[in-house]
Amino acid sequence: MTRFDAIWLDAGGVLVLPDPTVLGPLLAYFGGSPDIDRHRRAHYAAMAVKSAQGAGELDWREYDEAYVASVGVPSADVAVAAETLGRTRTALLWRWPIPESVEALATLDAAGVPLGVVSNAAGQIAAVHFPGVDRRRIAYVGDSVTMDIGGATAAGLHPILVDPYDDHPDAPFETIRSLADLRG
Repeated sequence: MTRFDAIWLDAGGVLVLPDPTVLGPLLAYFGGSPDIDRHRRAHYAAMAVKSAQGAGELDWREYDEAYVASVGVPSADVAVAAETLGRTRTALLWRWPIPESVEALATLDAAGVPLGVVSNAAGQIAAVHFPGVDRRRIAYVGDSVTMDIGGATAAGLHPILVDPYDDHPDAPFETIRSLADLRG
């Protein structure tokens, strides 16, 4: 069913997104669109900016500014809307399941593919031992070049970036549009 012996997944951006049903009305106050698809797009656009800046797990300033701009907040209000987004973002907000990922997980699970969630693997998985397993046959799927691709590469895993809008057309690593691309 898949070319990997196991697939590990980052949660944010692969399985769930910041809840657009919460962020839509919040950012509409600043002129942003409440459209769910715009918010889905905004996450990946913002992650591309965050990755291009080399921003780590604790630095979300570039993400916030790119996110609010992507949903259509006028440039004059981007700073205050980004500050509001930054103050609003909590771990509890990362709860909106990506429909394609839910379907793909069910298919991969039914095929018997071992799955795991290793969120924010910024290299610490390099010390994990895998007796008898070729690390290159374990895929690590994430949405951050800096944290996920960098962490998977450091651990000797096969890095794959979820890039549904082709924000990384010249990536020197594998990209997929959705988790569904791993089913075949």
